[in-house]
Amino acid sequence: MSSIDQNTPVVILCGGQGTRIREVSERLPKAMVEIGGRPVIWHIMKLYSHYGFRRFILCLGYKGWEIKQFFLDYRAHLSDFTLSLAEGQHSPQFHNDAADENWEITFAETGLDAGTGARLRRIRHYIDTPQVMMTYGDGVSDVAIDQLVKTHEEGGRIGTVTGVHPTSKFGEMQVDDDRVSEFNEKPTQVQGFVSGGYFLFERSFLDDYLDDREDLFLEHEPLGRLARDGQLTVNRHEGFWAAMDTYKDYQQLNDLWAADDAPWKIWPDQGTRW
Repeated sequence: MSSIDQNTPVVILCGGQGTRIREVSERLPKAMVEIGGRPVIWHIMKLYSHYGFRRFILCLGYKGWEIKQFFLDYRAHLSDFTLSLAEGQHSPQFHNDAADENWEITFAETGLDAGTGARLRRIRHYIDTPQVMMTYGDGVSDVAIDQLVKTHEEGGRIGTVTGVHPTSKFGEMQVDDDRVSEFNEKPTQVQGFVSGGYFLFERSFLDDYLDDREDLFLEHEPLGRLARDGQLTVNRHEGFWAAMDTYKDYQQLNDLWAADDAPWKIWPDQGTRW
């Protein structure tokens, strides 16, 4: 049985502006861009909660109030209700509870321009367990969180990062000397691994590898030093992973959802149209 407590919080970095997807994010933080009518951050949280992890810490930045407001009005967003506007009767009467989630969410204002490492450092006082999970608020995946936990425990290191094969947006060529032997116009998966987020860290990482610099990026010095110290395990993920970086990504992910062919949706419907 896993020794990692399911009360371990999941930190989600969701302070980005989404400058490359302005068609749908100009007035919203990137984490609030919708797939199938739900913010991408909701899809990420549903994955973790499917594996029993229900505590979340959201690192806010650009227009963080939009994220707060969504969850403050969560039931109103997702449920049928009747509202009487008679004097003294302005409370809604909800007609179904299928939208409720057993989630505990901490909303942390981590700065408008802070780097990813700085944001993670600034919420360390909320971490009350020996480990902490972390991911980005702009990508969806069918990564098995229980396998991530197992890989971290078996690795015995300070950190574990999920390695993924991203989809190439360019024509892929097979080259023999100076001759192209094969050309694939359609996007294909890159053979090597890149960081796909979905990290698991020992609590000590936040104190020993992060500092208080505003421009500290997790992906630069902290993870580089962790790797050089031999303290970073890779959790190899061969399944689906996609980041919502461009409007084309937005369209493709929404098309998958609309076709009921979204690989990252591994949770049951719970009797709702979602």
